[in-house]
Amino acid sequence: MKITNILVAFFICVTFAAVPAMAGVKYISGEPDISVAISGTNEFDPGDDVSLAIIVQNSGLKNSKIIQSSVVDRDDLPDTAKMVVVTLESGDAPVTVKSDPQMIGDIAGGLTKSLVFNLKVDKNAAPGEYNLDTVVKYKYLYNADQIGTDSIRYFYKDVNLEIALPLKINSDLDIEVGNVAVESMNVGTEGYISMDVKNTGYETGQDSVVKITRSPGSAVVPTDSSVFVGEFAPGEIKSVTFKAAVSDNGEAKNYPVLVSVDYKDSEGDQKTSDSVTIGVDVGGKVDFEAVSKTSEIHPGQKGKITIEYKNTGDATAYNAVARISAVDPFTSNDDTAFLGDLAPGQTATGVYDVSVDSEATIKTYGIDTEIRYRDALDNSQISDSMKAQVELTPRSGFEVFTNPIVLTVVLFAIIGAGYFVWSRRKNE
Repeated sequence: MKITNILVAFFICVTFAAVPAMAGVKYISGEPDISVAISGTNEFDPGDDVSLAIIVQNSGLKNSKIIQSSVVDRDDLPDTAKMVVVTLESGDAPVTVKSDPQMIGDIAGGLTKSLVFNLKVDKNAAPGEYNLDTVVKYKYLYNADQIGTDSIRYFYKDVNLEIALPLKINSDLDIEVGNVAVESMNVGTEGYISMDVKNTGYETGQDSVVKITRSPGSAVVPTDSSVFVGEFAPGEIKSVTFKAAVSDNGEAKNYPVLVSVDYKDSEGDQKTSDSVTIGVDVGGKVDFEAVSKTSEIHPGQKGKITIEYKNTGDATAYNAVARISAVDPFTSNDDTAFLGDLAPGQTATGVYDVSVDSEATIKTYGIDTEIRYRDALDNSQISDSMKAQVELTPRSGFEVFTNPIVLTVVLFAIIGAGYFVWSRRKNE
């Protein structure tokens, strides 16, 4: 049994002795070769928000190596850029870099990595070619000393690499808006908005059109929203006027409106400038109130209802015509009254002929009345409905003597009686 064990151990030793030792690899030259480039376009307009894609490439090569059984393999290769950190700086470009430095890890020789930086091009940036500064920091294995047959001492070198990235800023048309004025801009009506628009950019616009658009949530709604101004050179000012309406649910306050310019640039491409927000002052709506005292009339009588109207709004109503809605127990063949022009605070009186049913209940009634008028742009408008108070009162005993028929009969009776007395005295 012991002899068998000894033979097995002998054959195992012989087998291992026959297997050649594993050879190690040692690279004796090579290092990282880092380059940086912009992926996609590098041309931008003033005011652009840019997500700039950058590619970092390692073109490093391993030039020569040694393979020996006595060599211990290295953990890192000399052409690998380790712990790469990329920083983007504005350089001489009129931009603001919003992203912090980015760590992208190791880049082996022959590989690339991509990353994105966010930046903002200055709104008033002059056109031209600029350079962004890219700083790439990394380290690489530049030497490794083998100690004996089982240990290695590594030596790394730090690299701080600066690379310029070309950037082009295109010319652009930019605007500035001033001298904003309004005319007849009241709630529920239509009016005018005028302004001066200045080209503060570096591009001459061809076939330029100044536009206003509604700001989300604004009560001001453009109805004639564009003005053709043709060639629009840098520094030039265009005076333009637009027509706009104010919604009925608006209020008397300042509302935003967006202004922009559509144009063709020097290369014939269609472009639109950045929008500028302006404030538009809106006045209160045209409103009326029936301010007259309660009219009195009797059942079974034809009479007149007098209603005094006051313009309690903020704008003039032109060619105003008032109207009543005569319903039971009233009837009327004359239900309209011309009031003319009513400026804010002014009053006018409407008089209407009505008849009252003889069986009408004695009480106070409310008669609906409204006013149709023209606004400053000659648009037809109708006021909110108002109530005019009319009181039906009973006849008094003495009212019989105010009846024209009764008065006629009494008059003839008096005349007849007088004639009878005169004739009798004459005969005597």
